[in-house]
Amino acid sequence: MELLQVENVEVVYNDVVLVLKGLSLAVEEGGITALLGANGAGKSTTLKAISGLLEGEDGEVTDGSVVYDGKTINKWAPEKVVREGIFQVMEGRRIFEDLTVEENLRCGAYTRPRSEYAAGVERVYEYFPRLKERRKQVAGYMSGGEQQMLAIGRSLMAKPRLLLLDEPSLGLAPLLVEEIFSIIRRINSEEGVTVLLVEQNARAALGIADMAYIMENGRIVMDGKSEDLLNNPDVQEFYLGMGHGGEKRSFRNVKHYRRRKRWLG
Repeated sequence: MELLQVENVEVVYNDVVLVLKGLSLAVEEGGITALLGANGAGKSTTLKAISGLLEGEDGEVTDGSVVYDGKTINKWAPEKVVREGIFQVMEGRRIFEDLTVEENLRCGAYTRPRSEYAAGVERVYEYFPRLKERRKQVAGYMSGGEQQMLAIGRSLMAKPRLLLLDEPSLGLAPLLVEEIFSIIRRINSEEGVTVLLVEQNARAALGIADMAYIMENGRIVMDGKSEDLLNNPDVQEFYLGMGHGGEKRSFRNVKHYRRRKRWLG
């Protein structure tokens, strides 16, 4: 069953800049869907179109629709989107740096009954034991990896049905990326939270996702099961940095752009 459908969506910033150009994708309930692409492809804009955060950046869905659980939500205020079960973890973590870990977690629970707070915090600490060790620490003094854990933990406090993750690997060492992606997979499996994961790190994202979409210049250019995309020679060459012989390749050195494009819409 599809929990979310983005149908032929166009997004314009400042009334003139067209960023998404008829973008369509679907997110299956209970799964992890990855949205991949280079910087500037429109991935973060896609998440903001879903979560209602475009308006604060002078952006607007000018065509198409975002349908969540059978309801068209692209005109909803961000607070209503959160109360309906969608929570976005922003790129760059965006924690409250002057608050402690526990105070940050309390902010994440503002849409939930007070009676759920204690159990919610314990659940977060089970996934992120490091946060429990630092629960009284001011968040701004933590490492980048710990701040990312806090950002994801704060989102769990809202008990999301759909979790939107924007570049969780950004700026993190490979071992930390592996740890955080493993926890995302656990959250999906154990909590039943549906995940839409935006990433430039295609290999890490495809390693945990069930389905994936690849976008360029505001459009989807390829989609399919993650396993199929991992084994696709075009994806290997252009998004995983591998040539057909297994040697490392870069975009600059690739002379033939063979990828078959399929525009959705």
